[in-house]
Amino acid sequence: MSVLPTVSLSAVIARLRQRLDHHLLPSKRKLDDYGLESDSNSDSGDPSRHLVSMLTPDPFSPSSSAAPFPPLADAASRVFPSSSSSPSPSSTLHFFVRTMSKTRVIHASPFDTVDSVIDQIRTITGITTWEQRLIYAGRQLPGDCTLAECSLENDCCLHLTGRLRSTRFPRTWQVVNDLVSSVSALIESGCYADRLRAMRENSNIDELVKEFLIILAKTASESDEVTWGHLRVFLVAGAPMVLIKLYLSAVREDRTLAERAIQLFLRPNSELLPKSVQVRCAPIMLEFCKLLAGTVGKKDQLYLSCRSAYAMLLEALDWRRVSQLKSVASVIVELFPFVSEMAGTLMEGLSSESMMVSTADLNEFAKFSCALRGAIQDWMGENCPIPELLYNGTQPQREDWIGSLHDIYADLLKKVDQCLKKVEGFLEKKGSVQSEIRWAGWSHILAILTELNCFSNIYEGAGQLLHSVLLARRCPLNALIRRAKRSENLRWLLKHKDVTDFEARQNLVLMMFPDGKDDYDELHEMLIDRSQLLAESFEYIGQADATALHGRLFMEFKNEVATGPGVLREWFCLVCQAIFSPQNVLFLSCANDRRRVFPNPASAVDPLHLKYFGFCGRVIALALMHRVQVGVVFDRVFFLQLAGKGLTLEDIQNADPCLYMSCKKILEMDAELLDSDVLGLTFFREYEELGTHRVVELCPGGKEIAVNSQNKEEYINLLIEHCFVTSISEQISHFAQGFSDILANSNEQKFIFQSLDLEDFDRMLGGSDSVINVREWKAHTEYNGYKARDRQICWFWKIVEGMPAEQQRVLLFFWTSVKYLPVDGFGGLGSKLYIYKASESQDRLPASHTCFYRLCLPVYNSISIMRSRLHMITQEHISCTFGIW
Repeated sequence: MSVLPTVSLSAVIARLRQRLDHHLLPSKRKLDDYGLESDSNSDSGDPSRHLVSMLTPDPFSPSSSAAPFPPLADAASRVFPSSSSSPSPSSTLHFFVRTMSKTRVIHASPFDTVDSVIDQIRTITGITTWEQRLIYAGRQLPGDCTLAECSLENDCCLHLTGRLRSTRFPRTWQVVNDLVSSVSALIESGCYADRLRAMRENSNIDELVKEFLIILAKTASESDEVTWGHLRVFLVAGAPMVLIKLYLSAVREDRTLAERAIQLFLRPNSELLPKSVQVRCAPIMLEFCKLLAGTVGKKDQLYLSCRSAYAMLLEALDWRRVSQLKSVASVIVELFPFVSEMAGTLMEGLSSESMMVSTADLNEFAKFSCALRGAIQDWMGENCPIPELLYNGTQPQREDWIGSLHDIYADLLKKVDQCLKKVEGFLEKKGSVQSEIRWAGWSHILAILTELNCFSNIYEGAGQLLHSVLLARRCPLNALIRRAKRSENLRWLLKHKDVTDFEARQNLVLMMFPDGKDDYDELHEMLIDRSQLLAESFEYIGQADATALHGRLFMEFKNEVATGPGVLREWFCLVCQAIFSPQNVLFLSCANDRRRVFPNPASAVDPLHLKYFGFCGRVIALALMHRVQVGVVFDRVFFLQLAGKGLTLEDIQNADPCLYMSCKKILEMDAELLDSDVLGLTFFREYEELGTHRVVELCPGGKEIAVNSQNKEEYINLLIEHCFVTSISEQISHFAQGFSDILANSNEQKFIFQSLDLEDFDRMLGGSDSVINVREWKAHTEYNGYKARDRQICWFWKIVEGMPAEQQRVLLFFWTSVKYLPVDGFGGLGSKLYIYKASESQDRLPASHTCFYRLCLPVYNSISIMRSRLHMITQEHISCTFGIW
């Protein structure tokens, strides 16, 4: 407390305002904003819970420049000429009360009691503390005494003390306030000497930030509310603002110090900032981003680092827990600027000549977009798309971001369309071969389309707009998909069958399988006796842990030296031949196409039949994963049920032509004739199974229900249901489970079969069953030691051309372990075929290295000798030994 006889109140207030303009904390925050509770029952002796408010003279007066408070010895007789003099009743004393955010002026009479002064301070400032006391010269002033009775000297200084009402985080408040004070002192240091002193006194900024993070780390096992409470202290106390203020300093050392402190929030640390706690620091990261963007700009490296860290934290946030702490609308408003900013960055890259976009920018866009979509979907409630009338300008928008975000979506889609058009131009240039580096650089176009596809679910009509672009740019789109690297995010393209071609769909489906790394520790090794092929393969594959099959298979036959991919391809063909053999009871072949199979309803004759169906599902999935065509295709009744779809009469045409024709006749029969019961049909089925005559009612009381023109379709549907669904449901279920075991995500089995047409699956699994084109075969063959004009080579192709189709296929199998070519012929093998000159005598048979598609051909002296040797190796029992005899 001091009396100001010469300085006007307006001058003091003007100076105070000038001083507060430099203060970093908001001037209108209430005490409650600082985490103080209204519970006055807590009584703690913790000194950190005490607040000292100083009643001090004008800080801008000459006497205050040397020291914060005037010495008590020098404060004599400025108001009262002597200690015995009595003050005039009209005298007025002026008090300056400094709170956390502003300084206030208090007026009092010398005859006012100390308690009344304290009450006046409490009323004006709103500070509600316990045991408030006025301290003068180290002693407490009695509350019932007047100011005059306390013998206050002229220009004296009083301190108002009191304990704050209880706060939950006293240590956090103390650490953060020390941090703010240290940074502020460093910022406000003036001359060089003052600056050196401030740097020495405030060199603990890093340590204070670390101490705050350690406090925060201890909340890892506590609730979100506790962690958010500590974070709120950091934010409310203005710590982010003072650190950014320090970063804005023209002094390089200040910038370095601030950047080092902020960087502590950007990287997880097991001791300072565990990952689980760093995720909850998203509000602090958001504050850093806002402050940096508004000061140093969005090109600053620290801003980019904070933005990247914030995107990473958003990816790991649980939005259901976030929504409990803040409104969804506020989350949308916070995230929208980042999506807008990153979309602008992407469009800038797409507009360049190279159409290149950095992976980092693309990943950040995806993370911010995903977070914003999650918030919007929560805001939408029932997950319905936003109606067009809300964003097309015909009606006032409910939220500003709705129209703006749709504009961003439309602009980005338009830019992608232009990029696809440019890719299409490159494809149309004759003789133009684009490097793999360029194709890899264009892969981000698919990633951006993926994000746009996700956003298309938010707006009404956006999906149709996206599909129209995909359809118009079908050619370049498929070119990109065929070259795309493994990514789970691209699976949405499988839903657009009218846009994708077979090669594109095949690549997308294969992305759902494990990548099958060739690491030695992940190889699943098999050593199999040819004479026990099916039984031992069942043990190695059917009984193995599913995860053990997600790597590569290493295959070797007993007593044979051959190993490698060629032997593995042979094993796939041989084991599938055994599984689907007519001599086995697991599957039946279609009458009109012996390669096409479906489960045998009578497979239960083998007690292990269901386990073998699971084994079969694994083998087929592994064959697809290793891209081996095994020459087997599924019938429609089998394929559709794997896709979870129902059957119609047309679907059983290949599986049972007789039943199909009978049902067709019933449907086409004259209604009057059918109603006369000329066929004598009722709703039951008679059939033979394993030598036993069986009768099954197709519905309750079916024997008594006659088939007529009104119920004939129901009868046929029930008949198909029993013959091809109910009777093989267990077999299909176990096959599907085995197939799912091999997938990277076991829940995607149905989706794979739904995404493909039966013809697609035939191509992927069965390969081509057409006659081999010898001219194409010859064109894809190169020579080592021989020349194309050598007589042995001319004899060889002449002999091959004269072989029957089946013998040609066996020769190809001996040479490459490929019995069924891919649908695009030899070009689909991925490698040329080779004929090597063998040094062995002409008495020896040709040999092969199937891993390298290499045929070792001795130098035979005559075409007849060569023909006899080739005839020998093209016998079925010889070709499977890869030239070993």
